[in-house]
Amino acid sequence: MAELRVKTRQTGATATVGRTGFPHVTSVTGGEIDIVTSPSQPGFNPLDLLYSSLSACLVLSARMAASSLGVLDKLTEVTAVVTGEKAAEGLSRVEKFNIAFTIKGDFSDEVRNAIAHAAEDEICTVSNTIRGNPQFSTVISG
Repeated sequence: MAELRVKTRQTGATATVGRTGFPHVTSVTGGEIDIVTSPSQPGFNPLDLLYSSLSACLVLSARMAASSLGVLDKLTEVTAVVTGEKAAEGLSRVEKFNIAFTIKGDFSDEVRNAIAHAAEDEICTVSNTIRGNPQFSTVISG
């Protein structure tokens, strides 16, 4: 696979919540989203954001993979549907991620698989992070 060019940008987010209400999240680049917690409330909850991050990273990574494989001109659309299964026991966590890729374009199944696997296993920072064991550095103040 060809060498990928990576442009960096600031990343990070700040969430704020009061004694009542819902969290409000702001990205370091000025993006904003309000978080919901009720099962019937439309919007994103924290798990939706986790799945959203993975799905967005996967489709962008699939496009990069298609470019690296020299078939970007044949790509018409990539969709990644991400859901998960929470662990039944132990710490509250997602135990399994379910990913369904749809890669539209004039490709053989072999090329579709190569795009998906390169995206998920090599390129996507989010999937690579989830598979790893990232360290946490926490600072607490009053």
